[in-house]
Amino acid sequence: MVDESVNGFDPYLKKVSKEELESPTDKRMFVLAAALMEGWTIEELYELTKIDPWFLYKFQNIINFQRELELESLCCTPSPLTADLIMRAKKLGFSDKYIAQCIKTSELVVRKLRTVYTIKPFVKRVDTVAAEWPASTNYLYLTYNGSSNDIETSGGGIMVLGSGVYRIGSSVEFDCCAVGCVQELRKVWFVPFYKRLILIEV
Repeated sequence: MVDESVNGFDPYLKKVSKEELESPTDKRMFVLAAALMEGWTIEELYELTKIDPWFLYKFQNIINFQRELELESLCCTPSPLTADLIMRAKKLGFSDKYIAQCIKTSELVVRKLRTVYTIKPFVKRVDTVAAEWPASTNYLYLTYNGSSNDIETSGGGIMVLGSGVYRIGSSVEFDCCAVGCVQELRKVWFVPFYKRLILIEV
């Protein structure tokens, strides 16, 4: 998760700087993105950042795909977005807004196309018991890297959505606020629906 003012792993936000690559800050990832876009090797970046190459290769996959999107937008009119291209972008974590930025269109255009192609995320359950036995808690997340939902809903329930940037110390506060909200909903207005309350972090 990144700051709300940032659309994604954007290589155009920062300039490459060896000093910033060596210093772990919350902005270093954008310097890393810029370096990958400029063609720095994984070995060079590992020497400076000491970030495990496994992660660096994953970052490189994102930048390589962004290059592909940007090239598609130059050579294809009116829209380069096929169902396959959108699905690949979503599986790599691209938001509709960031896909739009890459191909120089609007978020609404991307969202409408995604709807036409019926590309939707799956609801998966967080395994809170490390696979020791089946997890039954309704602690859920959305992903495009799935083939089925972990839960089925019949409609009519209440959903509490939480969103924001994770920083050290903030996730506990977020969890506390979201759980507190669900508990109050159970007590006050929505007593008949309490069994259908679910929490999704986005």
